[in-house]
Amino acid sequence: MYQDRILLTGKDILEKEFKIDTRGYRPQEVDKFLDAVIRDYEEFMTIIKEIEVDKKDLIEDNIKLKQEIRNLRTKLEVLKESSNPDVSNADLLRRLSNLEKIIYGKE
Repeated sequence: MYQDRILLTGKDILEKEFKIDTRGYRPQEVDKFLDAVIRDYEEFMTIIKEIEVDKKDLIEDNIKLKQEIRNLRTKLEVLKESSNPDVSNADLLRRLSNLEKIIYGKE
């Protein structure tokens, strides 16, 4: 994923040859520094791969959680629609009383 944005690899740095001038840098110091850069590069690549795996897992978890939220919202809407919030206990008792009158023939 990031390979197209990264210009150098550890191998590129390791194999880089510099021209030596009469007043140039000490090759041992340059090599020592480049070795440290190579180690960092390799560590960065390892970290990036680990983060990519973590990111993929988090995206999958996020998708599952969003689906679960959608399902729960749907269930909640169904429950809200199926129960009539305007019905009180008094209304239920009145309806029950009317049904008893009809069934038992009492007026």
